[in-house]
Amino acid sequence: MFKVCRRANQPGAKDEARPIQRAQALQPDRFFDAARLIEWRVEPGLVDYETAVATMEKRVADIAAGDADELIWLVEHPPLYTAGTSADAGDLVQPDRFPVFKTGRGGQYTYHGPGQRVAYAMLDLTRRGKDVRAFVASLEAWIIATLDRFNVRGERREDRVGVWVQRPEKASPVEGVVAEDKIAAIGIRVRHWVSFHGISINVEPDLEHFSGIVPCGVSEHGVTSLVDLGLPVTMDDVDVALKAEAQKIFGPAGST
Repeated sequence: MFKVCRRANQPGAKDEARPIQRAQALQPDRFFDAARLIEWRVEPGLVDYETAVATMEKRVADIAAGDADELIWLVEHPPLYTAGTSADAGDLVQPDRFPVFKTGRGGQYTYHGPGQRVAYAMLDLTRRGKDVRAFVASLEAWIIATLDRFNVRGERREDRVGVWVQRPEKASPVEGVVAEDKIAAIGIRVRHWVSFHGISINVEPDLEHFSGIVPCGVSEHGVTSLVDLGLPVTMDDVDVALKAEAQKIFGPAGST
């Protein structure tokens, strides 16, 4: 497994924004595989978290055995919190608010709920270089390219995984640094060199629900969504953008 949420600098330290250049983090053709189609599935309604994990684990085993195609699975969950392998119990601020699930993905606490698009990526890394850190960078690049379709500039940070947007109109908790909000999260696990879990993008979730945790252990910055940024974007709009950009990075899509 791989830890993908890193705790930011300790309170009081200067948390400087240092964008990582895309060319440094990702070789464009590194993860592209045109040899096989990736199945795409958009699940209607809200998917129970335990059902989602069981479905992913079964598919990962089948992919590793050569019995199934790779899959990118788009879902929404009912309101819940998940605790990654590095979760700090002190970051669960309101333990009785929503169901809490311990999960095998890397990282700390995160929130899932209606209005947030979760994309579970079950991809065979044996055909993509067996480089987990570079794979995480490719997921970041996927998110950034998707946001760019809506004229939103998403950025990486060296000290905290995920995708961030600058909010110069907001007061910053760190003197001399532009305020930033997290718009997308990444949390993965790898088994037999097949990835699962994946990414989440805030389209129009209830942002107040994030207050029950310290997301990814980062208390110095907030969270936002496409709608919170003033964009009249629907989940269908985001799905179209995700699919288009994924095909440039990971390979062509099959059935939906």
